[in-house]
Amino acid sequence: MTIFKGSGVALATPMKENGEVNFDSLERLIEAQIAGGTDALIICGTSGEAPTLDDPEHLETIDVAVKVTKGRVPVIAGTGSNNTAHAVMMSEESEKLGADGLLLVTPYYNKATQDGLYRHYRTIAGATKLPCIVYNVPSRTGTNILPETMARLARDQENIVAIKEASGNISQVAKLAALTDGKLDIYSGNDDQIVPLCSLGGIGVISVLANVAPRQTHDMVMHCLEGRWKEARDLQLKALPLVEQLFIEVNPIPVKAALNMQGFEVGSPRLPLTELTDAHKETLRKAMIEFGCL
Repeated sequence: MTIFKGSGVALATPMKENGEVNFDSLERLIEAQIAGGTDALIICGTSGEAPTLDDPEHLETIDVAVKVTKGRVPVIAGTGSNNTAHAVMMSEESEKLGADGLLLVTPYYNKATQDGLYRHYRTIAGATKLPCIVYNVPSRTGTNILPETMARLARDQENIVAIKEASGNISQVAKLAALTDGKLDIYSGNDDQIVPLCSLGGIGVISVLANVAPRQTHDMVMHCLEGRWKEARDLQLKALPLVEQLFIEVNPIPVKAALNMQGFEVGSPRLPLTELTDAHKETLRKAMIEFGCL
């Protein structure tokens, strides 16, 4: 039950000056992403500032994305939470809105045991028919889902079909690939590791970079999947300076600044995140020019 192959953009959520979601800008972003070759839209994830969206605007953002996209690419809704019941509710509502899949971040702050993670994910996935992507990002959540736990979930829950792996640990990804033997789709959650993860059997990326460079990110994955490893490697290495700048401050601070530079009017992040510093704006601008996306 593969949801997509290629580049899925972890889309930023545009904001107006008064802090409300800017749905006009969201529509422009979606159209630009589809025109740029993006293979899937991930709505209301980390890059979409999900932690500071209240439930009604979170669901409205998903609803607008589904309606604007009109089935041209899959829409994957970020509905994860450290509250299992809340994640179930958001997942059920997103299914009603027509989302094509769910992205479920590892519970943060609670620091669940591996058995707790297993039960958390089975409970959410069991409440929906949608395919689910587990999002493993220990640097932000404080919890790492181990390969053995992920393999158990993939075996026991039919609609847990993929993982966004952002642990940064290539050895862990290799063990996961070995344990699941092609039965679990693996997406890179780190833009500097797209090619390494694809070399281990990954089928794509859920990407911050794709916000500002959708075509190049799509092409990088396609080079991998179609066996053009030199071209993929060259593009990966060329992208590294820009990727570094997109994480010079915590995501999505830099990517919102980058999108504003491109004229998309995505506004500022919501507190507690702040705008990118002027010094970092200059280094980001330089990296975008050098990569050919500004």
